[in-house]
Amino acid sequence: MSNPLFQIIAGLGPISPELELHLNKKLLYKSFPKKHIILSQGQVCNYLYFVAKGLLRAYYERNGEDTSNWFMMENDFVISVNSFYKRTPSAESIEVLEDCELICIHYDDLMEIYELHKEFNIIGRKLTEIYYCKSEERIQSLRGHQAAEKYEFLLVNYPEIVHRVNVGYLASYLGITLQTLSRIRGIMR
Repeated sequence: MSNPLFQIIAGLGPISPELELHLNKKLLYKSFPKKHIILSQGQVCNYLYFVAKGLLRAYYERNGEDTSNWFMMENDFVISVNSFYKRTPSAESIEVLEDCELICIHYDDLMEIYELHKEFNIIGRKLTEIYYCKSEERIQSLRGHQAAEKYEFLLVNYPEIVHRVNVGYLASYLGITLQTLSRIRGIMR
């Protein structure tokens, strides 16, 4: 069980040998180069991705501008949530920011595993709780706070993102201008 994906899910609940075998049959291992779009706005998200190596971002486009929604890196799970679970076109695109090695499972295969291995539902629920809490934390950190407070939250809680992500993407994620972010970064050095 040296696979990082199995290490993470084993920490969330028991994995029977049958479940591990079934998962191994359904998982796909894919590499994507920097700038590759693994999901385009308007497509249905058919895969749940686990990041073994690399960095990705989700963004949406409006009026010719893109705004970063989130960043995910090693040991994170990546999907367009509404698209994946509701089987509807995605409102966001997902882009590879660094060369990535991803472990993927198709929606249909994941649903089959939930159906055949009831213990995997506990793991799925716990993962959903973790990511829902992270989402709530992100929303709270971005709403009603000054630009410097938003950046400081990111710096304290997700320092790797600050160092690995293009400043333009960071500014759009924080909802501030590039100039404001540059000024804040200069003050906080």
